[in-house]
Amino acid sequence: MRHAKPRKTIIAAIGGSLWEGMKQNRVQRIVERWVFPTEPGSYMGGLENRPVLEHSRGSIVTDTQGKEYLDFQSGQMGAALGHQHPRIVAAIERTLKTMMHASNALLHVPRLKLHETLGKLLPRPLEKSLFLVSGSDSIEAAIDLARKATGGLDVVGLHAGLHGSTSYLTRSISFNWTRRKHAIVAPATASILAPYCYRCPVGLKYPSCKFQCLESGMEIADANFTAQPAAFIAEPILSAGGVIVPPKGYYEAVRKACDDRGMLLIFDESQTGLGKTGKLFGFEHEDGVAPDIITISKHFGGGLPISAVCTTNKVAQAAVKEGYFATRSHATDPVLCAAGEESLKIVVEEDMPGRAARIERRIKRAWRKMAKEFELIGDIRGRGVLLGIEFVTDRIKKTPANKAVGKMFEYCLSHGLIFQTRGVRDLKNVIRLVPPMTASNAEIDRAMSIMYDALRAVTKGRRKKTPRRVKA
Repeated sequence: MRHAKPRKTIIAAIGGSLWEGMKQNRVQRIVERWVFPTEPGSYMGGLENRPVLEHSRGSIVTDTQGKEYLDFQSGQMGAALGHQHPRIVAAIERTLKTMMHASNALLHVPRLKLHETLGKLLPRPLEKSLFLVSGSDSIEAAIDLARKATGGLDVVGLHAGLHGSTSYLTRSISFNWTRRKHAIVAPATASILAPYCYRCPVGLKYPSCKFQCLESGMEIADANFTAQPAAFIAEPILSAGGVIVPPKGYYEAVRKACDDRGMLLIFDESQTGLGKTGKLFGFEHEDGVAPDIITISKHFGGGLPISAVCTTNKVAQAAVKEGYFATRSHATDPVLCAAGEESLKIVVEEDMPGRAARIERRIKRAWRKMAKEFELIGDIRGRGVLLGIEFVTDRIKKTPANKAVGKMFEYCLSHGLIFQTRGVRDLKNVIRLVPPMTASNAEIDRAMSIMYDALRAVTKGRRKKTPRRVKA
């Protein structure tokens, strides 16, 4: 069907529109006519009724009505260095004047510099890297890498884990989403119980449990493997699953389980890497655990889409021998590589891990104080700027407070604070906070003040009834 108006006329009319101060009724019309609908139960559901953003800087995003919000989810975590970090903007501008795009069948200077800078920062024996565009890309490439390197097939993940949504394979190993939504899932993918100590899935206590969730899970996995297993994939902190921090020694036990079976250990560092947990990489919090493969994305490009798969020389050579390669048309674009290298320099030179650790202490201190007043706060956990607060209506029964968290979300959004709610599957009783690592003390304190007011509004000032102590 032909357009009634010439397309140039249509585009000219749009270009001349007054976008600044866009009214909500126009937003509604555009959404209803042109935007693909969102699933109501997803975290994107209802976005047409939320603020329309126009500007961002540091920890602040501003909507078309001029209202400012503290962005304590760091965008899609891609702004963990702060929105529009001046060094990232400068690196992009410099590279745009030289070369925006290049064939990934040829090397170029920004790409080589990024390989070298990243390689020098990686904990040994990791040293080889390849670049892609998104976190999902890197996960798919990492699993293919493990399969090629080992000759194995089966991949095991954690039941509260999430590793992407853009491919058949990444959806199939994102067990925290109900896999039945996808109807058909990739073969040779299975999960075991996550080490969710606050709600232990096997009803035991750490450390006397001796990681029974892992022991039993791997025994079941052994019984169901269809071939030689290839890999175990996990997040150092299970972010979307409710900011679950595995207990000390857990990943050491996972490492042994992998070695016993000839499997490779893959850490998805998309949401934990490059400083966010208080160390350069999330897995470094557990001494002596060396992964075979890690993936990096989110704020790796300082706000631009670039990801990486990193591995050892031994694994890389074994996989390439079997024909392995992974790429995308824009995977090594010079502007992305330049942003990636600058982001690494910022993380190190501006001590982002140290900043994240200081933010963690300040936020946890505020929540511990609030927990003395509000029984609704059940657990305070996380590392660095990746923090989770689990809310319950009863601390002893640990009854999930989904409705209260939903009300807190709406209150905070209306009062200038953005975050996301998370949890295992149908649970949405965890507030996940991911402030930029550049957030100031004043911004942290303002966010905690809004949170406190939200708690008072939701509970109508009722004090806690149960003296049980909240750990943090």
